[in-house]
Amino acid sequence: MTDFALLAAPSDWQPGFRQRLIDAYRATGLPEPAVAEFATSVMELSGGDWTAAAILDEDGRRVGQVVVGVAERDGDLVGRIGDLWTDPALDPDQDGQATHRRAAHAWARRWCQEQGATKVWVRLAAPDEEFADYPVRAQTRIKVITTPAEPPAGVTHRPITEAEFPAWQAAGQQRYAADMVRAGSRTPEEAQEQAEKDYHRLLPEGLATPDTTLLVLEADGQVIGNGWLRHRHLPGVTYGYSLVVHPEFRGRGHGRTAMAVGEQATRAAGDQVLMFNVFGGNEVAMSLYTAVGYRVLEEARSLDLTPSADN
Repeated sequence: MTDFALLAAPSDWQPGFRQRLIDAYRATGLPEPAVAEFATSVMELSGGDWTAAAILDEDGRRVGQVVVGVAERDGDLVGRIGDLWTDPALDPDQDGQATHRRAAHAWARRWCQEQGATKVWVRLAAPDEEFADYPVRAQTRIKVITTPAEPPAGVTHRPITEAEFPAWQAAGQQRYAADMVRAGSRTPEEAQEQAEKDYHRLLPEGLATPDTTLLVLEADGQVIGNGWLRHRHLPGVTYGYSLVVHPEFRGRGHGRTAMAVGEQATRAAGDQVLMFNVFGGNEVAMSLYTAVGYRVLEEARSLDLTPSADN
């Protein structure tokens, strides 16, 4: 039997929640200042307005905690499971941990539904079988760059020009929207609107936006792709919004070339880590990132909530 008791005092649940995030992010090699900042950003999801409950066993002993919240997204309420932790000392032979985790998961989904949420999201800083049936919507990948890879001979890069910028932006928004649709996180209309908002928010001054590298990749005099990097996204971390190889040049190893250029630009800007987001369903990109040494920092998964979700 599993029971639950709401935790009113943040001091009863926040320290454990935060420390588990920190431990998981630290294990990937994320720089220490970035670890703390990234953990804080995760805890501030749902406006920082979380509800926490202790997981109790049949004797009323606290054996874990579950933390949930809701936030508005595109006019809908979305539920979030921020933390679902059970004491690893629970006897695995008695299946106690699995039983309590299943019960806590069901409690969390019911709570989200009761708040009016139609979908529930979870961000996993480590693999968790409890959420195996949630489709992957995105992964955040990172690589600590000690010695940047060298692009092959004949490959160069240069800044995007003012004349090239409008076409680059339009193509990037279209590609970004398509990624969101493929991942199942937006309808086509929602994705296009979100893409336009994000590009304008992230590039308010166009090519002159601070801490931003916009580049063109060339091989033997031909334009083969482009890239967009945001330096100091986190302390010591460059975020790669895109490193793209045009379709007609794919299958020639240029994906690795683009990553090498991104790593060199990251170190040139004074950062030590390159971070990327890859949407669910993009197995080609996931395979490339794995092959060139990018680890999963966290994974976003979501599931639609229906009246039968907890049956």
